[in-house]
Amino acid sequence: MLLVTGACGHLGSLVHAGLVERGLAPLAGSRTPDRFAAAGRVVDLDDPAGPDLAGVRVLVLVSAGYGEDDVVIARHDRAIAAAERHGVEHVVYTSLVGAGDHLTFALAHRWTERRLRQSRLGWTILRNGLYAELFGQLAAPFGGEVSAPFGTGALAAVAREDLAEAAVRVAADPAAHCGRTYELTTSRALTAADLAAALGVPYRPSSLGERRAALGGLGLLPFQPAMLMSIYSATAAGFLGETHDDLAHLLSRPPRDPMPVAVAAARASS
Repeated sequence: MLLVTGACGHLGSLVHAGLVERGLAPLAGSRTPDRFAAAGRVVDLDDPAGPDLAGVRVLVLVSAGYGEDDVVIARHDRAIAAAERHGVEHVVYTSLVGAGDHLTFALAHRWTERRLRQSRLGWTILRNGLYAELFGQLAAPFGGEVSAPFGTGALAAVAREDLAEAAVRVAADPAAHCGRTYELTTSRALTAADLAAALGVPYRPSSLGERRAALGGLGLLPFQPAMLMSIYSATAAGFLGETHDDLAHLLSRPPRDPMPVAVAAARASS
């Protein structure tokens, strides 16, 4: 039996749907699984008792990264401990691309990778590149121009659908990927200047300080501004543009061009 955590989220829902299309009858793990009827199971990673993974053979652990590091680490630890306790054979974990070590939210991912490697479980780590959709949202025009402080740096962004398809392929045949860590990016890194050109607007990047001040008025949660600022600064400093071939190999085709995905997200966010 397969179970996908976070099945109501953007990535988890795509992974669950892809497994359904393959006829694998996955369970949808969620805090509110009612929408999945009989295929749903309550998976609340904030419950100290841990999730019920009885009967699960393969667990797709979609990162529960929306929180402070201690919160996220505790969630992932509960999931992995439950997998060990219930005899899960294999965990597929959606992590963060290796170049993302400069991001403030990398620590919980690396902790989870280490926890899996030290466990008695079979595992596969999918180091996902940042979403092209997110890049488009962060670089969306305001006042007729793109002002996001990405500088001249490039981001090896990936369409969320491609990352979901990669997870589906691994979860459908986990033995073929046991003990593997994949770096999942496209072969094209995007710049904010290229995105602005595609949108037909000028690119006039603000300073990091100006953007941080602007974020302060958006009502974000305390940990969110630092997360977003780390994406801007790491991209501008040239740390997130590294590309890899792993995604193309897993998909058996070239990944989607991330630029149209980013453009659509930018237009929707403007």
